[in-house]
Amino acid sequence: MTPLGAKLRKMREERGMTLKQMAQALDVSSAYLSALEHGRKGKPTWFLVQRIITHFNVIWDEAEEIQRLAEISDPKVTIDTAGMAPEATELTNRLAREIGRLDVEDLRFLHTELVRRAVRSRP
Repeated sequence: MTPLGAKLRKMREERGMTLKQMAQALDVSSAYLSALEHGRKGKPTWFLVQRIITHFNVIWDEAEEIQRLAEISDPKVTIDTAGMAPEATELTNRLAREIGRLDVEDLRFLHTELVRRAVRSRP
């Protein structure tokens, strides 16, 4: 499941909507919406994100959160490490191989550490 998929499912369930009802409201197929929720489809188009925001009548912070989640919800990521340190290539390959074996606690730790170090290294 992607971050956007988790958010969509939560919003849908909080409002008591079925997948089919939400798909009809967004003018997409139930199969597509299910695949989007489960992370079998890539990030949605900008237009679909806007329809989601409009359909759920969200404003400001929540609308920005949905847009941000859509941007980081591509389940098939490609990382080009050409020209980077060898450690970057090793890290990306190891992560690609091992990410499925990590539990949620490990993933949260790695995410937090990556964000902390990336922010620290900005000029």
